[in-house]
Amino acid sequence: MSKHGLGKGLNALLAGTQGVDESQNVRQIPLERITSNPYQPRRHFDEKALQELADSIRENGVLQPVLVRRRGPDGYELIVGERRLRACRMVGLATIPAIVRECSDRDMLLMALIENVQRHDVNPVEQAMAYARMQEEFGFTHEEIARRVGKSRTAVSNTLRLLTLSPDVLRALEAGKIGEGHARLLVGMTADSQRAMLDAIMGRGLSVREAEAMVRDMRGGARSTELRAQPAVVERDPNVNALEEALSQALGTRVAVDYYEMGRGRIRIEFYSEEQLEGLVERLLGPAA
Repeated sequence: MSKHGLGKGLNALLAGTQGVDESQNVRQIPLERITSNPYQPRRHFDEKALQELADSIRENGVLQPVLVRRRGPDGYELIVGERRLRACRMVGLATIPAIVRECSDRDMLLMALIENVQRHDVNPVEQAMAYARMQEEFGFTHEEIARRVGKSRTAVSNTLRLLTLSPDVLRALEAGKIGEGHARLLVGMTADSQRAMLDAIMGRGLSVREAEAMVRDMRGGARSTELRAQPAVVERDPNVNALEEALSQALGTRVAVDYYEMGRGRIRIEFYSEEQLEGLVERLLGPAA
């Protein structure tokens, strides 16, 4: 199995292109002969952004060719360039500039991930489903997925965990009605509890911090009693918020900083599996001898 990662970009997967003048290999291919990439991780495309791209293509033409592979005697399958292909269809063009490449199914998926998963507008559900396909169809471990998409293993594991959420929560997350931070809070809760929290988050417009406090109360028991017994929390300093965010990013999981009066407080680091706990311990203490 190849060990190259996605940090090298598309050139790392399109082996053998070094020293080749791609401009000499561009051809005009009829749009009707090109089918979409079956490994495309994106299911939703921003119509406004697509229209803007279509307007640009109408004015300036297609500035960058798409990549395709042959499929049958006269057909082609898209490797990279779904948005350009859709925009050209919106404009009504008959052909699109393309480069034909030989490409395996595995590399089709990996290149789709390069172009799409690392985009800011890909929603967390699409990202999680793409990771799941890499795991199920190609046998990649969480660590291998992480290496190939340039993220930490913990980040990949946390994203995959979103797929354990109820269908209602996943639909709300995919539609942008709740944020990824909200969704992560609901992982591990019962379906009924998830539904109740979803209604509260959407109905009352709860922030992630407010939803987190509500989740703690719902879980109740000794933990809620302990929280109520804590000293009063002082008004949050923006620097504490920044520290909390930095710690969360560094550790790849939710970190909460509770800052009390007289300089007292605590840091809470959440984990969702033994594997994640081991990873956190290794990050904090270093690898075991």
